[in-house]
Amino acid sequence: MRRMVPCPNCGRLTEFAPANRWRPFCSERCKTSDLGAWASDRYAIPGAPQDDTSSDQDEVGAGEPVRRPRPA
Repeated sequence: MRRMVPCPNCGRLTEFAPANRWRPFCSERCKTSDLGAWASDRYAIPGAPQDDTSSDQDEVGAGEPVRRPRPA
């Protein structure tokens, strides 16, 4: 018995087996389209945005300027 699943991108039924090199997608086009959606941030997990507070200022101390040596 062949296991058929809907393509996550277009919904067309496709075989979920080693013979389908693009599984769970139906084609290279759908697989590439899905990858592009992830790369362009079209998919996102809902939640509150988090602040990225890591910077040079955090390592030295709040409000203190970062001192760098002058080039010779």
